[in-house]
Amino acid sequence: MDVMDAIKARKSVRAFLAKTVEDEKLDDVLQAARLAPSAANLQEWRFVIVREPDTIKKLAAVAGGQAFVTEAPVVIVACAETDGQTMRWGGPPCYQIDVAIALDHMSLAAVDLGLGSCWIGLFDDKKVKEILNIPVEIRVIVLMLLGYPSDPSVNAKNRLPVDRIVKYEHW
Repeated sequence: MDVMDAIKARKSVRAFLAKTVEDEKLDDVLQAARLAPSAANLQEWRFVIVREPDTIKKLAAVAGGQAFVTEAPVVIVACAETDGQTMRWGGPPCYQIDVAIALDHMSLAAVDLGLGSCWIGLFDDKKVKEILNIPVEIRVIVLMLLGYPSDPSVNAKNRLPVDRIVKYEHW
């Protein structure tokens, strides 16, 4: 699969097969994150891999009670170990952008491997830290579900046309 095919096929998966994600595939997804670019090459991303069903149930409970979270055979808890550096132009903290880039790499690698993923942004970060013994200074950014989608079909994407989102040379 080429990159454009993976981009077109990627979707948020909320229903997974009861099938284990092979270690080799998980390793490939993690390698995709490791190879992502980051501001000043800080690589502040950190990932907690959760496969234990009881722990996943606890995470689902603190993720707004979203029951579909429990269907995922793997939950990747994306974190940042950061010194708080911000983008030089006075923008947001680097880790916010860098972790998002790493997660995007992961989601595209997952598609290429026949897996699906879903970013979960609704969660109680303090309770996630308690469940996983994450140190207080580490930032929990996103929970990413990973597994084999129960429906592998590709969804049509409802996106704005390019001429609506792109300006050339000036606004």
